[in-house]
Amino acid sequence: MNDPVVPGYGGSSLADLSGSLLGALGIGDGNVLGLAPADRVCLFLVDGLGAELLRDHPEAAPFLSSLAERTLTAGFPSTTVTSLCSIGTGMTPGEHGMLGMMLAVPGAGHLFNCLRWTLPDHQVMDPLTWQPADTVYQRASALGLAPAYVGPAQFQGTGLTEAVYRGVTYLPADTVDERVEQVRRAMAEPRAHVTVYYGDLDAMGHLVGWGGKEWLEQLAIVDNLAERLAATLPPGSAMYVTADHGMVNSTEKIDAETVPELVQGVAMLGGEARARHVYAAEGAAADVLGTWRSVLDGKAWVVSRQEAVDEGWFGPRVRAEWLPRIGDVVAVPYGDLAITASVNHSFEAQFTGYHGSLTAAEQHVPLLEVSTR
Repeated sequence: MNDPVVPGYGGSSLADLSGSLLGALGIGDGNVLGLAPADRVCLFLVDGLGAELLRDHPEAAPFLSSLAERTLTAGFPSTTVTSLCSIGTGMTPGEHGMLGMMLAVPGAGHLFNCLRWTLPDHQVMDPLTWQPADTVYQRASALGLAPAYVGPAQFQGTGLTEAVYRGVTYLPADTVDERVEQVRRAMAEPRAHVTVYYGDLDAMGHLVGWGGKEWLEQLAIVDNLAERLAATLPPGSAMYVTADHGMVNSTEKIDAETVPELVQGVAMLGGEARARHVYAAEGAAADVLGTWRSVLDGKAWVVSRQEAVDEGWFGPRVRAEWLPRIGDVVAVPYGDLAITASVNHSFEAQFTGYHGSLTAAEQHVPLLEVSTR
């Protein structure tokens, strides 16, 4: 068993990226990544493009592989909602509160899906209530920038978008050509601050696993898109390519809803297959912790809520109001195990590729630069 890759908050994590991009534009003093000054910046965010995955397949991504690479850590959990919020707020997960994909709503007795932004019985979650912090885009707008976001039309106005991208001008773009054109126009503006998102690589990895034919075809599309975006950059610009997390292919699954020991004392099973938040029934937390440790011995890091906080998994501190969102027990596989839930999360249980853990394959994301300075 290797030690967990605890994210490098404060110097080499996705939470440090947004402040550094603003610093490159001459705004604020948060450029801890030391990005070079630029008149305009573009962030190309590729869902699921782990640094190790890219290094393993340079033939499918010759343009990206030709760029000098730095490596950042995603944050915990290494999952889309957490990473997007870290980028969108410039805060650690413990500060912004988006601590996983499926989280308990404190005192409500049910889970909230932060990705699909859904609650049971058609209830509604106000993005400002769940994630009240100002975003970096709101702060940038107040300082005279006009940040733009280029992404699929279906995500415009969703709860997750409103939680993590408040303050942007949303520019819908579904095809590669549409993304290139929207970025070209947006980067023509003085002091442009543009983010462009591509999610199909991650989707393919979930369905068929990373490294296979279909996944490599998606990686080639990403590489072509990056090269085309780079060609649109005006003089004085910098484009950075990064990801929200990496991925592993699961070779073993444990269905936590069908193992009697793992059901005993559990009120709700949240998180996701590589980063489980286990919410215990009243008075059962210690027993649940002991049982999960025993069953998953040699397969996962299993810690209490307080241990996860003390180890800095969510950042240097966790705000008191966010603590009940964390499971009484946090179970994080470190091999190729996926802890599935075939009844309540049946679609996810069928995946091949997963992410969320503290392994290098999931934590390490690239930071690649193209410059016309």
